[in-house]
Amino acid sequence: MTFSKGFSLIEVLVALLLTTVGVLGMVALQGRSVQYTQDSVQRNTAVDLTNDLIEIIRANPQELYSKTAPKAPMNSGMNSSSLFYKSAGGNFSNRAACVAGASEIARTAQEQRDCWADKLEAALPGGAELFASDTYICRSPSPGQCNSDAGSMIEIHLAWQVRKGTCMDGSDATVCAYTVRVEP
Repeated sequence: MTFSKGFSLIEVLVALLLTTVGVLGMVALQGRSVQYTQDSVQRNTAVDLTNDLIEIIRANPQELYSKTAPKAPMNSGMNSSSLFYKSAGGNFSNRAACVAGASEIARTAQEQRDCWADKLEAALPGGAELFASDTYICRSPSPGQCNSDAGSMIEIHLAWQVRKGTCMDGSDATVCAYTVRVEP
């Protein structure tokens, strides 16, 4: 019985094939992880911006309710119109440039709202275009529905631009969105 010493050409080719498949799999995984990381960064930015707006709304209940504490026992009588409401395809009423800077802070509800809108346009890809066309903030009786006369929830929908097919919702859309409903 004889034993051959060393590797045969077939063994070397099989090892090379397996190594190549493994490396190609790692390259594909790296490409997808970059896409997932980018989506995660943009989604986290949208969550932070939404939380900022919710805090601005809660800090200014007189802009949302007809009866507010301390004059009333609790906030009640949600208004059908508010300077915080914005329809998709529209803009905030009387929007102005942000007045906040190194030496001045936004004091009024409208100044805070306008600074928030400027921050959103700068932070999310698609900026002012998607803010005007896709972003909305409304009184909502149920998910996905805006009704200025019904519901006690505020629905906030933010959108940003992505490359086709990179949105985590599985669609081939070029616009990703984050929607949250909150009771102020």
